[in-house]
Amino acid sequence: MILVLGATGTTGSALVETLLARGREVTAVTRDPSKVAVRDGLAVSTSIVPAEAIYLVAPPGPEIVEHDRRYLEAARANGIGRVVKLSAIGTPETPVPDNQLGSWHQPGEEAVRRSGLVWTILRPTTFASNSLAWADDLRSGRPVPNFWGDGQQGVIDPADIAAVAAEALTGDDHDGQTYTLTGPELITVPEQVAILGEVIGGGATTKDMDAGEIGVFAEGARFVREGRNAVLTDDVERILGRRPATFRAWAEANRARFQPA
Repeated sequence: MILVLGATGTTGSALVETLLARGREVTAVTRDPSKVAVRDGLAVSTSIVPAEAIYLVAPPGPEIVEHDRRYLEAARANGIGRVVKLSAIGTPETPVPDNQLGSWHQPGEEAVRRSGLVWTILRPTTFASNSLAWADDLRSGRPVPNFWGDGQQGVIDPADIAAVAAEALTGDDHDGQTYTLTGPELITVPEQVAILGEVIGGGATTKDMDAGEIGVFAEGARFVREGRNAVLTDDVERILGRRPATFRAWAEANRARFQPA
């Protein structure tokens, strides 16, 4: 049995399907069981229960620190021997002040390393699915707000993150590893928007915006604008034995999500 936290979220829902397809039994841990369709191989729980392994994912925000520590303690208490934590690209190895990039995940990573469990940390870059936030603008023909300038990123399909997580949760070669997960290409937000315009039909443009001066979002926007997230790795390909999906492939597979209902 494998526990999946955030089982109705972006990577969690994809991971549930990946594990079930591999014939693994899964328990979806969620605050709202009504959102999970229980079926063969899939149970649902609102709390941690005994299992082989746990996928540790938290909603974004400063509460991640306490969330990770609390669920690691519960995992140990229930005899769970393996944890895979979803972190984020650029997370530093040492603590940083609050409201700086990495301050949410760094303490959680450290707690995972000290947990006594078999552990793997995943540090994905920007999700391709983040572009769904632009859907209303694209449908209405409005320019998409661009806080990231011409900064390039190795945007990744969340399904590839889930596939790597499944390998780490079930395989024997990932203990003590920290993987930085990216797609196969560096791409800017204007380039992403242009691709979406081609895929869904019609032109699409961006409008440069100021991210402001305070908080993790502004810090992240500056990080990208300054080119510090222009990172590609081969971790996904090494683990999965195939190249990760391009942003265009993700956009084509998700075309309907950008079109009017």
